[in-house]
Amino acid sequence: MKRHRVFIGMGSNIGDRASFLNRAAARMRQLNDTTVVWFSPIYESEPVGKEDQPPFLNAVGEIETSLMPPELLSHLKSIELDLGRTGTDRWGPREIDLDILLYDGFVYNQDGIQVPHPRLEERRFVLVPFRDIAPDVIHPISGMKIEELARQCCEGGRMKLSSHKILE
Repeated sequence: MKRHRVFIGMGSNIGDRASFLNRAAARMRQLNDTTVVWFSPIYESEPVGKEDQPPFLNAVGEIETSLMPPELLSHLKSIELDLGRTGTDRWGPREIDLDILLYDGFVYNQDGIQVPHPRLEERRFVLVPFRDIAPDVIHPISGMKIEELARQCCEGGRMKLSSHKILE
């Protein structure tokens, strides 16, 4: 069965943010037909879109999986629910948020699922950690490398490298 290279965005800004990221990472390691390649460093970033909330911790993970986008997204949403995600407001606070950013360079738009993530190029808090693990990956719509997108992106407030890490 073909395995696909997939990048997952991770974010948390409620409760023990680092614990939520680590617990989500541990659960991704348990997914059938999936291997975690690695995770970026964790960054702390100011919220975007809805600014009256706590700062986020963000990271990006690279996985190899034979799961197709709908099945993978279903698993990611189950992880969010199992970890206690209650935040449902668009751009609002949340315990954990997991998004498919890129899937093997494919463009996928079915069943309410859009890949690449529709605002990836605008999200500095995603592009910076993404650049740390895959600077030469090409965005399939813009044709630009993640490194270039991160350099050009100006959306978002301050970001800093966090002392927290995704544990093995």
